[in-house]
Amino acid sequence: MIATTEIIRKTENSVTVKPNGNFSVRKTFDCGQAFRFDPVEKNEDHFCGIAFGKKVEFIGADSELTIIGSTEEEYLSHWRHYLALDEDYDEIDRMILDAMPSDRDREIMARAVECGRGIRILRQDPFECLISFIVSQNNNIPRIKKIIAALCDNFGENGAFPTPAALADAGEAAIFALKTGFRAAYIHDAAKKVLSGEVDLDFIKNCTDYDRCTEELCKIKGVGPKVSSCALLFGFGKTEAFPIDVWMKRSLERHFPDGFDHTSLGRAAGIAQQYLFYYERYIGE
Repeated sequence: MIATTEIIRKTENSVTVKPNGNFSVRKTFDCGQAFRFDPVEKNEDHFCGIAFGKKVEFIGADSELTIIGSTEEEYLSHWRHYLALDEDYDEIDRMILDAMPSDRDREIMARAVECGRGIRILRQDPFECLISFIVSQNNNIPRIKKIIAALCDNFGENGAFPTPAALADAGEAAIFALKTGFRAAYIHDAAKKVLSGEVDLDFIKNCTDYDRCTEELCKIKGVGPKVSSCALLFGFGKTEAFPIDVWMKRSLERHFPDGFDHTSLGRAAGIAQQYLFYYERYIGE
């Protein structure tokens, strides 16, 4: 079901909309899915950063969203999709709860949904997202952000994320010099394979066979189930992906000791994962 948003104000460089359904700037940009946005002056509902090579600010207040750095046309053609404001998350929340096999599981999931309500799965640039989660391996968020910023400063143009060609041409040694550690080889391998077409990002984006998508991404050195599932969820629109890291293992073991079948959630699985991740990370009992 497609949701709509109403544009209520606009200027030459900003647009204010009323999202259909819950949307939280803070939760969306503070749940570990994107690494080029930061809060502005400790205002938890005001984040500034760069996506698709464009600097933009998102400000949430009184059930409204203001986007600074966007025209009305850019919002309709770009940011609306990026922020998943064209999805009915209220309906998705109902689908998640209806899929729970027992009253106990439904009660636990209801708490996670309520805690995470307002999160939207961003539709990020596939290559940037892939490299970002390669960088995220055995890493923490401040260091991930620092490495990604260094990659952009050294190999990107005008603040944009570097292209596959730029990273392939840079070479492993130059990437390693940015303190990427063992990830340098993985980043360089990803860039070369995407550039050559050995790993076809357009094919992955349009492919409906999730296992096949995973197989394609895992051709890249250092990419396994965790990195590929994050890339597919946040960069390719594969919301059936269900990344499992230490936080998710902890959450599932604690709240669903009899097991949790994420495949029963279909294309809502990744959204449920973000609710559970957020619940465990910030509120967990």
